[in-house]
Amino acid sequence: MEKINAEFIGAGKVAIAGHIRPDGDCVGSCTALYLYLKQNMQSLGLEKVDAYLENFGVEFNILTGSEEIKHSYDTEESYDLFISLDCGSIDRLGNAIKYFDTAKKRINIDHHISNNNFADVNHVVPEASSTCEVLFSLMEEELVTKEIAEALYVGIIHDTGVFKHSNTSERTMVTAGRLISKGIDFSSLIDESFYAKTYLQNQVLGRCLMESILVLEGKVVFAAVSKKMLDFYGATHADLDGIIDQLRVTKGTEVAIFIYETDFHEYKVSMRANGEVNVSKIACYFGGGGHIRAAGCTMRGSAHDVVNNLTLHIEAQLRDLGILKG
Repeated sequence: MEKINAEFIGAGKVAIAGHIRPDGDCVGSCTALYLYLKQNMQSLGLEKVDAYLENFGVEFNILTGSEEIKHSYDTEESYDLFISLDCGSIDRLGNAIKYFDTAKKRINIDHHISNNNFADVNHVVPEASSTCEVLFSLMEEELVTKEIAEALYVGIIHDTGVFKHSNTSERTMVTAGRLISKGIDFSSLIDESFYAKTYLQNQVLGRCLMESILVLEGKVVFAAVSKKMLDFYGATHADLDGIIDQLRVTKGTEVAIFIYETDFHEYKVSMRANGEVNVSKIACYFGGGGHIRAAGCTMRGSAHDVVNNLTLHIEAQLRDLGILKG
């Protein structure tokens, strides 16, 4: 795919969707593409554009167009074209899968190395920092407005940890610079969408840090949030963003694990690596995926079962790398 416009000319009715439990890159890419297509509907010959996502954090409400994203999947709409963004596999589309299944054509735009090319047209760039970076390269730059640039920039800063993760490349920085040239207030976007936390979020973060545990000679740190804890604070999964990144910067650790309970004995797992451990390989083993140093999956069992199963694989890699002896 050279430019995305060619894929949309005369497409008719278009649906956009991202992965379940959307993060910054997912929200940013879906919002950006929605705005891009809405403003160019006439020239592209589009009849209708809808974007679908599960509920996301209030920090993303600063993005123009985010209020127009649909959170309900109860319509029986049929689309000519379905675009999946930031989604590594078809099951990660959640309830939006029904629109994928009935669409006449499906496009998959992503950057996850574990993406299994599940659509008719697949544009996956594993070396890109984010789906927002990939999306910008496909857009006609002169059609990228300030509002679109804001959404793309937010996606990039969330997947790169404000340009500090190893997935940040020269191309990432050049892309960010081009977006800044659109007149965005990048400092406010970083503060308001990435760093700013509610008092509730700080309470949950503080408790996770206090109750975190070091294992494997201090090379792995993990924290867990139960449904009981979420209910106690009146929190949702959207209030848990940033916890894994705070765990990751614990000195001396190679891997950080954060899990939270989504159903009885069902946990969403996030892993981050500081060194050479390939957490994507581990996540894929348990039916998930992601990047070499940032990946996740869903696992069943008690919290101890989940962590014990994960650390077995981490320990094996740490020994192979010579980080753990004996």
